[in-house]
Amino acid sequence: MKKYDVYAIGNALVDIEYHTEESKLNELGIEKGLMTLIDEPKQNGLIRHLGDSHESMACGGSAANTIIAISQMGGKTHFDCRVASDITGQFFADDLKQSGVDSKIDIASAPSGVTGKCLVFVTPDADRTMNTFLGVSAELDHSDIDHDAIAHSQYVYIEGYLVTADCTRDAAIEARRIAEDRGVKTALTLSDPNMVLYFREGLEAMIGDGVDLLFANEDEAFELAQTRDLDETIHYLKKVAKTFAITRGKEGAVVFDGDKLTHIAPHPATAIDTLGAGDMFAGAFLYALTRGMTYQKAGDLASLASSKIVTQYGPRLEVGQTQTLLTGFNAGN
Repeated sequence: MKKYDVYAIGNALVDIEYHTEESKLNELGIEKGLMTLIDEPKQNGLIRHLGDSHESMACGGSAANTIIAISQMGGKTHFDCRVASDITGQFFADDLKQSGVDSKIDIASAPSGVTGKCLVFVTPDADRTMNTFLGVSAELDHSDIDHDAIAHSQYVYIEGYLVTADCTRDAAIEARRIAEDRGVKTALTLSDPNMVLYFREGLEAMIGDGVDLLFANEDEAFELAQTRDLDETIHYLKKVAKTFAITRGKEGAVVFDGDKLTHIAPHPATAIDTLGAGDMFAGAFLYALTRGMTYQKAGDLASLASSKIVTQYGPRLEVGQTQTLLTGFNAGN
């Protein structure tokens, strides 16, 4: 039996969430519904302007949210990233540890600088908009990879956001290569339509000759396949991934297990915040697969879990909520 169910590599970001109107985003010159990379002066300016109006703060980043979801469900996980030796880095490391996730993070030897932060703006339509300053996370490289942890994992999960810098992209590619050499399954999330639109060549390099499992929402998948036709997109994804899951919001999801395509029914929910929905889907899906569930059942659990997280604010559920959800699912409720 492997020590870890899932090893992940991604950006270490402290998520700071604000609830705001679309008119406020327009006033601040922020493009709604997307993740936009910004520099530190601009982020600091936004923080000063917004004052103490944030609703919550938690260690985050796409892959971190996914790995914490797996841990909450009872999975064994390891997350590699880079933080600075500042207060925010200490907060991230403590939150990650309290979530039951192993990591190479050692604040005592962490580099100087600034730990990454993501300002998350949630509008009344439940959409989330992110302005991110990566800080030292943009310097993540091969030295941050724990080779032994990869070798002792069932899956390696790679965050698509790592495509934005040469060193982080190379680290993602190296993690995939190590996994392939050790016979560990590889999973990649496309993360955001802009990652595909502006960094296509880098993402193709991260995918390499193909990954075992690809996660994407419909817009990301369409952008990668360069079509708005779902059937054509599915045909394209079969060329770059052995299996995949495409989330489709209120339409549920489509999953491919390497042989059969299955439509996953949605779970009706009144969404107030879509932050973390895709991350939760991936986490629940990976947890289910590492427990030997079929792709159909993994999709059903992931659909249920993501429908729960959108009904509250923040990128993840409380441990008790996650366990209650899982217990109910396993009991067939």
